[in-house]
Amino acid sequence: MQNYCSNKMKDFFKYVGATVVGLIAFTIIVGLIGIMSIVGMIASGEATKTVSDNSVLVLNLSGQMQERTEDNIFGQLTGGALEGLGLEQTLAAIQKAKDNERIKGIYIEAGALGASYAQLQELRDALQDFRRSGKWIVAYGDIYSQGAYYLASAANKIYLNPQGMIDWHGIGAQPVFLKDVMAKFGVRMQVLKVGKYKSATETFTDDKMSDPNRAQTQAYINGLWQNVLKAVSDSRKISVGQLNQYADQMVTFGDPKDFVKAKFVDALLYADQVKAEVKKMLKLKEDESINQLNITDMGNVKEKSGKGEAIAVYYAYGDIVDSPVTGGLLGGDHQIVATEVVKDLERLMDDEDVKAVVIRVNSGGGSAYASEQIWHQIEMLKQKKPVVISMGGMAASGGYYMSCNSNWIVAEPTTLTGSIGIFGMFPDMSQLLTQKLGVKFDEVKTNRNATFGTTARPMNEEEMSYLRAYIDRGYSLFRKRVADGRRMTTDQVEALAQGHVYLGQDALKIKLVDQLGGLDAAITKAAQIAKLKEYYTISYPEQKDFLAQFMEASNRGNNLDEQMRNAFGIYYEPFCLLKQMNQLNPIQARIPFFINVK
Repeated sequence: MQNYCSNKMKDFFKYVGATVVGLIAFTIIVGLIGIMSIVGMIASGEATKTVSDNSVLVLNLSGQMQERTEDNIFGQLTGGALEGLGLEQTLAAIQKAKDNERIKGIYIEAGALGASYAQLQELRDALQDFRRSGKWIVAYGDIYSQGAYYLASAANKIYLNPQGMIDWHGIGAQPVFLKDVMAKFGVRMQVLKVGKYKSATETFTDDKMSDPNRAQTQAYINGLWQNVLKAVSDSRKISVGQLNQYADQMVTFGDPKDFVKAKFVDALLYADQVKAEVKKMLKLKEDESINQLNITDMGNVKEKSGKGEAIAVYYAYGDIVDSPVTGGLLGGDHQIVATEVVKDLERLMDDEDVKAVVIRVNSGGGSAYASEQIWHQIEMLKQKKPVVISMGGMAASGGYYMSCNSNWIVAEPTTLTGSIGIFGMFPDMSQLLTQKLGVKFDEVKTNRNATFGTTARPMNEEEMSYLRAYIDRGYSLFRKRVADGRRMTTDQVEALAQGHVYLGQDALKIKLVDQLGGLDAAITKAAQIAKLKEYYTISYPEQKDFLAQFMEASNRGNNLDEQMRNAFGIYYEPFCLLKQMNQLNPIQARIPFFINVK
């Protein structure tokens, strides 16, 4: 009887356990089906977006501009769709709006827009092209940042809130120097570099800009400002001299009525009054609504199927690294990871449907080794199909290294490029360990340099000499890559190198780039080289799928690095870099980590 009861109890728990497991599995399956159904409904609903007649494209230009943004499934569930503000999506929206006869104009909601001047210039060119099609643009803002106003100056009409403000102050660079701060903690940098203009290391070794760095920085911020002045002067019919005078007088804090007198804006209006002006342009009655579309909506407007051959547009932006760097300054999605890029380019090389490749580069450089690996893969790719580089805000040092052997290079006038040079930066924390923390070291060794790289002491002269020879070889290789790619002699390259940073408009004069223009110009050139009469573009790398976004969102949590960045601003980043030094290749081909141009 006892055994019978025991067996019955075992059976009972077995069946209960099986039921519980079944219920859990059923719940998971139903949950997944529910999520996939929602995602499917979003996809099917958004993919069939239609444009009503008499519509307006609304560009909300606030926040930090990225090269491209990810489709955000979770954002769509809560009413949004894109993660941030993307140049790729914004340009595409403007182009679609231009080609769609039902869209009559663009309404710009200006604000605190953060973007490189090359990105702004490309957007501004697209807006001007939109206007040339016979359509109109209206801009309105409570507060215009200087970059936002430069962009908005392409509009037919510019309006400002009666209590609003336009930031107009000129362009300045203010590098941060940490040598003395690091010394308080017993840390210093041992640096070896090639190129008198190679200034990336100055942040950690000096307390002010070197004369060559000051000269090159002054040259490129002058060039940036002259481009802004000319564009605003041409559009608003204000002389360059007056614009400079207004900047010197800090017109930013003046009476808003002065902006009308100075022709910065056409009128001071509140938001509802601007809406009434837009209705007049659309010939709508007061009680009629304005049909509006945003950037996400335009992304979901059905286009005519692409005809002809495919041109791949591959986006490579961020710091160039050997392998992914996690956390802090260089962590996140915006990295050019050599191992991943090489595989992607190899796939494009083997894809017979892709007839040409445009690589969109926006990078201040990074690992010299990683840059060489990407250079090699581009060389292989070029043997099978044309490769054209489209330079964004920066394509300097390592960014130029990976670009120099393409068939053709297109840069914006305000792109920062060149900076042909490399450096090695090695933290010496021996004083922190031995003097500040009281750590003691001893050693035994079999050979003279067996303890090379130790944290117990700084590197000696013999060790530095080996590294110096290694870096010199790296610089010679970089210089040869440029000479071969640009069909120059090494002496000609040397005269332009030494880490010198140039604006795109100046790089054209010295043959470091072939053409001035944006991504569209690069795509057109790629089609010409490939002899394509009809073509369409496909963007790479492909967007992350639902599962990848889900895992990323679950891992994001409370991002301490992001909170500290928001709290300390630019002062956080140099210290964060020190934390990440052990993840970076010590031999770098890059411009300064923090240019701090504003």
